Amino acid sequence: MSALRLGAAMLLSISIGRPPAAAATAPEIVPPGIVTRLATRERVVALSFDACQAVERMHLDQGIVEFLVGRRIPFTVFMAGRFARDNAAEVRALAQHPFVAIENHSWSHPQDMRLLDDARVRAEVERADAMIAHVTGHHPTLFRFPGGNADERTVAIVRGLGYRIVHWRWAEGDPAPSVDADRLVAQTLARTRPGDVLIFHVNGRGWHTAEALPRIVDGLEAKGFRFVLLPQVLAAEVPPR
Repeated sequence: MSALRLGAAMLLSISIGRPPAAAATAPEIVPPGIVTRLATRERVVALSFDACQAVERMHLDQGIVEFLVGRRIPFTVFMAGRFARDNAAEVRALAQHPFVAIENHSWSHPQDMRLLDDARVRAEVERADAMIAHVTGHHPTLFRFPGGNADERTVAIVRGLGYRIVHWRWAEGDPAPSVDADRLVAQTLARTRPGDVLIFHVNGRGWHTAEALPRIVDGLEAKGFRFVLLPQVLAAEVPPR
């Protein structure tokens, strides 16, 4: 098969919701039922952070946590169940702050949940839910697919478990060491629009996020933005059918 035909076949496979042969990055076509921005024209923005953990044990980035908690800035952490288990004391303390939400990011952070069967998808969500509730005392209400990789089947399964799914309009790319603090600040201040959900990493893989975050927060506030907590805002919205 020619390279042109192969590329077309791969695009067709993604567009009709079939999982590709190997794990992929976030699909360009977003399935229905995923929140990528808040339904508002107000100058609000939601800070969100992924706390991923597959096999290797990860830890909270204390530079990020201490800054946000010290400034009492609302933020949401989408956390893998394994991460919650292995950092239980720190996560429990973090969850006590009323401006912090701990939400579901699957149990083991499989790179592409489209490649899992229905039972495994449910198990990833339910096992993480149980662990997060055990550690924090609260069941999560929001879910984020690892890598943003989802299709209509997996979205339907997760929504059937009572979750709203929250992704993002554009990715910061902070797990790449080449995305330095100056670039994070510049691109965030240039791209952010009312209702955006910003995505960073708080598991030690956002290489320059702690360094960039104070300037990002100050810059957005100077533009008239205020920060909101995702579950609070979404609870006031009517979810799509």
